[in-house]
Amino acid sequence: MPRDKTLSHIRVNEAIKAEFLEKGFEAASIRSIGARAGMTSAGLYRHYADKEAMFNALVEPLVDDIKKWTRRHTEKKYLLLDETADKNEVFGETFIDLVREVILPKRDEFKLLMTCSRGTKYENFIHDYALFGQKEILKAIRYMKKKGCPVEDVDEDELHMLLSAYLTACFEPIIHDCEEKKINKYLNAIQEFFMPGWMKIMGLN
Repeated sequence: MPRDKTLSHIRVNEAIKAEFLEKGFEAASIRSIGARAGMTSAGLYRHYADKEAMFNALVEPLVDDIKKWTRRHTEKKYLLLDETADKNEVFGETFIDLVREVILPKRDEFKLLMTCSRGTKYENFIHDYALFGQKEILKAIRYMKKKGCPVEDVDEDELHMLLSAYLTACFEPIIHDCEEKKINKYLNAIQEFFMPGWMKIMGLN
């Protein structure tokens, strides 16, 4: 891509992000994005096919990173369990690390997912992610029960409530634009509050 087109593409993406963050996907307009980028609507279509393609280009790298982290995290947990690792090692990496390592560096894109994605294929992403986490935890509970761990009996509805509360607590400081120092302070507090409960459910307390 020639240098001038590269710079133009960067300017377009900045305009797209600003428009979606301010108005959300549904209320955002191609004409307004073009005005922000200093070009016509026809000029924008040389970069993206439509408004949804614009939104996807911003959030898909973050979604992919979240999925990759989650896969690696899950595989690592089962490996540690098979090795009968110490409970502190099993819970050495938690969802808090996903927030710090993956989400915080792309906090604008995460806000787009959380608060601006209505009308896109990602509007239920967080709900779907929570359901995925719920299924994985139930699967892990069954696995640990077979290994003789004193796991707690927890049904799907109860687990969904607990996991939703955990995720919401982790996401709130980012959604409300807290400065990074405060976010880290809140994440530490969330970790201290929730981890004993999760470890009790998993029979590792």
